[in-house]
Amino acid sequence: MSFQPNPGDEVVINDIAYTIGQHPAAPGLAYAQAGRQGIVYQLLPRNGSISGAKALKVFFPKFRIPAMVYQSEHMESYSELPGLQVCKRDVLTPERNGALIGEHPDLLYAVLMPWVQGLTWFDVISDQKQLTAEESLKLARALAGTGSAMEQRGLAHCDLSAPNVMIPFFSEVENLRGVSAVELVDVEQMYGSRMDRPDALLAGSPGYAAHRTVHSGLWSAYADRFAGAVIIAEMLSWSDATIVEKAWGESYFDQHEMQTVSERYYAMRESLQKRWGSKVSDLFIRAWESHDLSSCPTFGEWFVALASADTQLAGTAVVPESEDEDLPDAIDTSRIKGAEAAEGMPDKQALPDPSLSSAPPSPGQEAVVNRLFLQARALEDEGKPAAALEVYRSLHHFIPHNSAMQMEVEAAIQELDTKLNPKDDSAGQLVKLPFYRSKKFMISSAVLIVLLAGSVPTVKILADQAEVKQKEQEAAAKQAELKAAQDAEASKAAALKQQEEEKKQKAAEAAKFDAEQKKKLAEAKKKEAERKALQAKYDKQAKYEAYLAKQKQQKLEAARKAEQEKYDKQAKYEAYLVWKKENDARIAKQEAERKAAAEAQRRQEAAQKAALKKKRAQNVVTLIAHYNKTYNAQKGKNMENAEAYARDFKNLYNSDAAYFKGVGKVAARMNAINKFLSNTDYALPNL
Repeated sequence: MSFQPNPGDEVVINDIAYTIGQHPAAPGLAYAQAGRQGIVYQLLPRNGSISGAKALKVFFPKFRIPAMVYQSEHMESYSELPGLQVCKRDVLTPERNGALIGEHPDLLYAVLMPWVQGLTWFDVISDQKQLTAEESLKLARALAGTGSAMEQRGLAHCDLSAPNVMIPFFSEVENLRGVSAVELVDVEQMYGSRMDRPDALLAGSPGYAAHRTVHSGLWSAYADRFAGAVIIAEMLSWSDATIVEKAWGESYFDQHEMQTVSERYYAMRESLQKRWGSKVSDLFIRAWESHDLSSCPTFGEWFVALASADTQLAGTAVVPESEDEDLPDAIDTSRIKGAEAAEGMPDKQALPDPSLSSAPPSPGQEAVVNRLFLQARALEDEGKPAAALEVYRSLHHFIPHNSAMQMEVEAAIQELDTKLNPKDDSAGQLVKLPFYRSKKFMISSAVLIVLLAGSVPTVKILADQAEVKQKEQEAAAKQAELKAAQDAEASKAAALKQQEEEKKQKAAEAAKFDAEQKKKLAEAKKKEAERKALQAKYDKQAKYEAYLAKQKQQKLEAARKAEQEKYDKQAKYEAYLVWKKENDARIAKQEAERKAAAEAQRRQEAAQKAALKKKRAQNVVTLIAHYNKTYNAQKGKNMENAEAYARDFKNLYNSDAAYFKGVGKVAARMNAINKFLSNTDYALPNL
């Protein structure tokens, strides 16, 4: 019979009686929560105390694994860690719970564990329950502490997501055990050095799974780092009303947005920066931009960063955000303010350079633009205008200025915004000022008045300077005429001297030409030497760079080899663990068979001894009866019967003479029988 209990039904597990709890939101139905691997029922102790409630997890047939017993035994030691109280588990087995499993076969290998009170993080996100800054920090610190404690022991949950994170902090039930503010459930996929690898691995939950991770399944010591970073960021941001409103639904991020550039990513990053500081936002950025799980921040790094976080910074960050909420459209408002600032600054240097905004985008930016554009178009075709509008606005930041795509995107934004938020045209039109009242006209007029006021003294100064310059030119002309006359007289005397000097000059020029040729040759040789030296330097630098590249390649190869050896060693160790487990099981089986055989032999020998003892006791009674018959027959003068009884006595006595010899007077009777058989006249004594 399948296990479909009703509220109040009694279940006896390990000699303890429980009753099925009633769902608080649905009277008449059992308190049950369905998951990917099974259904969890609430069990209340017979006294009805909610603080002692247990959780009974009934697995679907695919996940009823006998090795759950071995795994639960090793997990029990981890129940002392904060946030892992569900590791204290008791598995229902045929040996211990055969009668209950026989009545309800679905309970085979079901797990009994503590019931964790409170909401799940999934409930908080789905209900858009905004937290205070103190609550956000407390939850994030608790999750970081649990993750850090697990990492220090080589453990990982391997399916960390909003439904698997319980929040006892919000429970109305008083719990005297002092549980953590955050508790993890669904730990069947837990990774550990002593854990067996599950047959079916999970690839993570939507909204928390890294898309760059191999989708064949998560089962390693690093499996929780990315999902943990996203949940911690959600917890810290859930005291920000803007982030709560932007949530996708069951998680803050849509699965298609994971590790991509999107508006939600920028909003969360800016919220973390403003409210919790750069250390926290840098850790989130590292996780988001990581290429593998081992590159994500450890939970220890999160714990250290959150230990120094201050809720006062988050409180002060609320003020500007609340003021921005009053603006009908943040983008249009910023454009209006930018236009007013441009009108107030006529200086050309204050205006943006068109060449800078028209620069071609980088390949990475172009890929982001194309991806966001296609995503917005897809959302628009699916009939999701609000989501498409958000993506178009995110895309607007990456498009080059005055490009065709910018015009198309702006038109799409305006169309979707008009469709979602229709406005009254008469109320939205801005009143255009006349040109003579604009700031540009007023500033230009003031500059022109200043220039006109300063023009009169400038003209007077220029006239004085022109008169002085004319007098200087006349004096210079007179000096030139006097010098020309002196030069004419001297030219005659210098004519002869010039001829001689020309001869000397030609000789000097020839010598100079030879010297210049020699100098050019020397310079050419010097340049060639410098070129060779520079080439040698370049060759040496190239060799050195090649050497560095070779060293780097060797280091990378050594690191890869070391990592491969590490993986091989881990694989050998895991294979050894499998062999050891099988060998221990074989030895245990042989020992059990040997003990069973010895016990069977002991029981057989005991049975034989008991049978022999019983038979001997009966034979003693028979011997006494044979003797008495012989005695009575002799007294009755029936010698034939007396001899027959005597022979029967003797034959029975000889069958176990060693035993009968030490029993009572049996030996004495045997002596009397022997004497009677040898001489019938012998009178048997009355023994």
